[in-house]
Amino acid sequence: MAEELSWKQEGAILHLFGELDGETVQLLWQQREKIVAGITTFELSGLTRVDTAGLALLIHLIAIASRKGSEVSLLGASENLRTLAQLYNLPETLLPHLAG
Repeated sequence: MAEELSWKQEGAILHLFGELDGETVQLLWQQREKIVAGITTFELSGLTRVDTAGLALLIHLIAIASRKGSEVSLLGASENLRTLAQLYNLPETLLPHLAG
């Protein structure tokens, strides 16, 4: 069973915690527009696991925030997430400033 996904907003930073995967993305997906309003930074160091469904949702959240005029960056990305993005050969525009 997947670890629960949770998040907390602090100003323009959205902190994600737990597992971002096919079993946990539903609640975040349902609230995506509201959650990313005003977000410029996604803090990912609290994530223990990200699979392809989680990566797809993360890309979608970044796109929503960018569409609303925010310049978005990612902080605290695990080596696993960076490797997953490289395996899919994703351009930086989808995962801007992906940093560990």
